[in-house]
Amino acid sequence: MATMTWVGLDVHTRSIEAAALDARTGELTRRRFAGETGPVITWLGSLAAPISACYEAGPTGYGLYRAAHEAGVAIEVVAPSKTPRGRGDRVKTDRKDAELLVRLLSAGALTAISVPAPAFEAARDLSRAREQVRSDLLRARHRLSKLLLRYGRLWDPARSTWTVAHRRWLDAQRFDAEPTALAYHDGLGAVDALAARKAALDEQLSRLAEDPLFWPTVARLRCFRGLDTLGALIVHLEVHDWSRFRRPCELGAWLGLVPSLEQSGQSAQSGSITKTGSAYARRILVEAAKHAGRQPRISAELARRQEGQPAAVRAIAWRAQRRLYRLARHMQARGKPANVVAVAAARELAGFLWAAVLIE
Repeated sequence: MATMTWVGLDVHTRSIEAAALDARTGELTRRRFAGETGPVITWLGSLAAPISACYEAGPTGYGLYRAAHEAGVAIEVVAPSKTPRGRGDRVKTDRKDAELLVRLLSAGALTAISVPAPAFEAARDLSRAREQVRSDLLRARHRLSKLLLRYGRLWDPARSTWTVAHRRWLDAQRFDAEPTALAYHDGLGAVDALAARKAALDEQLSRLAEDPLFWPTVARLRCFRGLDTLGALIVHLEVHDWSRFRRPCELGAWLGLVPSLEQSGQSAQSGSITKTGSAYARRILVEAAKHAGRQPRISAELARRQEGQPAAVRAIAWRAQRRLYRLARHMQARGKPANVVAVAAARELAGFLWAAVLIE
């Protein structure tokens, strides 16, 4: 049945601007609401059906989307980065944004995103909290090492940092000035606290991965070298709906692992990767792909992770090892930097993961 009313919503914390376009008459109706979703749903239900509505993804989350679907109202959440906007338009208001959305929606020029189920979103909250703690821990360690550097306290560069031996060396540091000593011990305490928080979150996520909602896919992803339980869960939570990608290259593009391109007339120039999509999943895949340069083999740990998985999934994981090894060796022979090799391998790895998840 053809859509009778198109609706664009510009959603903010304390206000929602709406624009409705009647498909029969072309009349544009505007309304403004407070931040509550109830009046918006009631108004949408009063419009000529069937309706098609949308709003841009943002910090307000998916509450309006879920409330609308419970009321039987068709609504989509669209990607703000894919919304076409004129470069010459220097006036931006909520009202104009709502009108732009409704006209683009009626023209089919918007890209809808995949909205996760509430259980997926809750697990993703925990996963992203872990990533935030990891970033804070990295910064805290850097601050501590820079304080030591200012006083000429240098750890042996031939030895690894943040090991048991390195920690004993840190504990042995003493400063004559009491303020400096206090600052140092405060920084060391911050590192310890963040490390403990990260370990606790890792444990909670490892248990969460065994939930029947996540485990079937996580178990398949763990068959690949470089992806343990935690990494597999993070990638699965970020990608969420693997079937929305019709081809493996679409997943690589969504992850931002494809080169950018500037093409005009007869000239075309490739640039750095696009870095769209989930930066979290992209980082995990690039780290996993750093194993690509190692000789393909099934270690005892990898064999344990592959136990009980379909033979087709294990075969895909083995082909991935061989393919990524050949790719890495070829690019290294051409003198490509290590980070470029890792990104190229991550793009290939994403395709193999897509195949492993969706194969019957």
